[in-house]
Amino acid sequence: MSDLRTRPASPADLDAVLAFWKVAAEGTSISDDRRGVELLVATDPEALILAERDGVLAGTVIAGFDGWRCHLYRLAVHPGHRRQGVGGALLKAAEERFLRLGGRRGDAMVLDRNESAHPAWRTAGYTPEPEWSRWVKPLA
Repeated sequence: MSDLRTRPASPADLDAVLAFWKVAAEGTSISDDRRGVELLVATDPEALILAERDGVLAGTVIAGFDGWRCHLYRLAVHPGHRRQGVGGALLKAAEERFLRLGGRRGDAMVLDRNESAHPAWRTAGYTPEPEWSRWVKPLA
């Protein structure tokens, strides 16, 4: 297996990331468009982390830190690269970022119906908190 490398996304990566999410991510949200991802990278240039193998995009994670909490979004691994350590490498990179920034606990947005992802999160040490529900309001 060839080397896997992680790095922050650049503005030049955004079209590839959006295309990648259509193949590798489970569902979409209101901010999964060019404008949303441009704003993410402009606001926090190290938040969107990419995993590449031989120059090919293999996975992504968004590691957002608001100064208080560490949030993980869009952990997505290409179907052809799953179960090869890509998700673990992305989570390790995200957690290292959080620690550098002073973060103390990571939380993740994981769809309940995305049961194939649950073992990866558990393996990485994350557990669901059934007493919490996410409340949302689109700001459009």
